[in-house]
Amino acid sequence: MDAEKAAELEQFIKQCKSNPLLLHDPSLGFFKSYLLSLGARIPLQPKTEKGGDKMSDTREHFDAKNPSTSTEDDDAEIVESDIELDATDVVEPDDDPPQKMGNPSVEVTEENQEAAQIEKSKAIYAISEGKLDEAIGHLTEAIMLNPSSAILYSTRASVFVKMNKPNAAIRDADAALQINPDSAKGYKVRGMARAMLAQWETAASDLHVASKLDYDEEIGLVLKKVEPNAHRLEEHRRKYERLRKERELKKAERERQRQQAEQDRDALSALKDGEVIGIHSTSELETKLNAASRTFRLAILYFTATWCGPCRVISPLYTTLAGKYPKVVFLKVDIDEARDVAARWNISSVPSFFFIKNGKEVDKVVGADKSALEKKIAQHAS
Repeated sequence: MDAEKAAELEQFIKQCKSNPLLLHDPSLGFFKSYLLSLGARIPLQPKTEKGGDKMSDTREHFDAKNPSTSTEDDDAEIVESDIELDATDVVEPDDDPPQKMGNPSVEVTEENQEAAQIEKSKAIYAISEGKLDEAIGHLTEAIMLNPSSAILYSTRASVFVKMNKPNAAIRDADAALQINPDSAKGYKVRGMARAMLAQWETAASDLHVASKLDYDEEIGLVLKKVEPNAHRLEEHRRKYERLRKERELKKAERERQRQQAEQDRDALSALKDGEVIGIHSTSELETKLNAASRTFRLAILYFTATWCGPCRVISPLYTTLAGKYPKVVFLKVDIDEARDVAARWNISSVPSFFFIKNGKEVDKVVGADKSALEKKIAQHAS
């Protein structure tokens, strides 16, 4: 890339950094898609005049944060739920280096406790003056002096929330809750920070715990925004799960039909339309009868012998009938060659004809009765 184009690209990126909402311009859709494919987070568009987020961007933001909700099955179309979320106070995650944390194994003296309390008082005053960075400095010093104090971590976490640094706030809230699992402020601040990151369900969970431990008006106000979003996500998840199961059932049914079609093709390939098929073993007979059943065809099992005079008389007719009824499976067994088949069917005389449908014997003709044979074939082949 030449220097001029590189400079133009650098200028464009600077504009996007100063105003990320430029990426929602339809003409930049290709670039926006590319950023999302790399795992980038695109800020939501501001609310419309009607008060609702634009649906396409809300879904896109949700899907980017929750890749497990995307549908990757090319064979099925799952329509995403229309999720309308209130993302008014959502911020981009802070990626500052982790703040200093105290060593909980350090023995805290009374002198250190007093010094930490002084630093906390300075921090409270700095907060009242709007000097949040200064407050963080005092609270950090207090934590280093008294790292076993849950209230110091939760207080610094609350300042990080005011500074729109939710990840830093969550780290401090986690530390506070590790020290004191019943820290109402720890749950409250972590819930508020998670709400800033659009982690609606975990935010609601934290805020509910905080309200049970020590309810205050601020918790109630945050819950009024968080709970509807959490409920919508829960409804979305239920709907998606239902659609996912429907997709799996359809996929399983398509696979069953595919396998059945494949088996039907194999069955048809095992049959010879219009020809008499010689049977030489029990396994070969089972294969042909199964193929006939799978393709819903009538099968005729003809037992004969080379020394049988009546068999020589009726065999040409049997061959002719095979050509006349190509969708009927004409099978022929020489009882001297395939003794196992003859034994299984208890053959005591030849010629014998057995009519088989769906694996069950439905009729038979014993002897070289041409008229009876033709009549029964016409009857059962229909």
